[in-house]
Amino acid sequence: MKRTLLIILFTAFTYSCFAQTYISFVPSITNSPGTVAEKSNLSFELGRQWDVFSLGLDIGKTSLGKNYGRDTTVYLEVRPNLNIFQQGRFTNTLTPGVGCIFNAKETLVTEFTSGIEYTLSPLIHINIYFGQYYYSGNISASTTTFFGLSIMKYFAPSHAKALLSGKKSGDK
Repeated sequence: MKRTLLIILFTAFTYSCFAQTYISFVPSITNSPGTVAEKSNLSFELGRQWDVFSLGLDIGKTSLGKNYGRDTTVYLEVRPNLNIFQQGRFTNTLTPGVGCIFNAKETLVTEFTSGIEYTLSPLIHINIYFGQYYYSGNISASTTTFFGLSIMKYFAPSHAKALLSGKKSGDK
């Protein structure tokens, strides 16, 4: 049993070493009613990327409007992301997400997002994205669409490899 657990931990650690760590600033605006501040969302995401798949933890606010009483806008979300198609410096992204809004009537949040990411440099990426948030609670549910622009900073440059040959991209 110990040996199996050690093999699993070693494999997970080894696989994790091939990942890039990133942080992302993620502002957006929804089509919900209210002032510009009430329609504005802001979050930060910290995650790891393995080739075309990444997994991030997103913390933010569903609205930047003024709160009266308890703050019901803070959320925490897990966001897996898949890079669907890449052409040059552009990448099409697909992100489903699931999380929790603290102290809100509709505590469950799920999202479905698509975007176009541009590689400004090996360490800086910009993503124009759009999608839909689904909120759900015990007695109510709602949905809203959103549009945003995120800036992602990687802590180390990518060393992408072809999936089959094991060579770095661009090697002959």
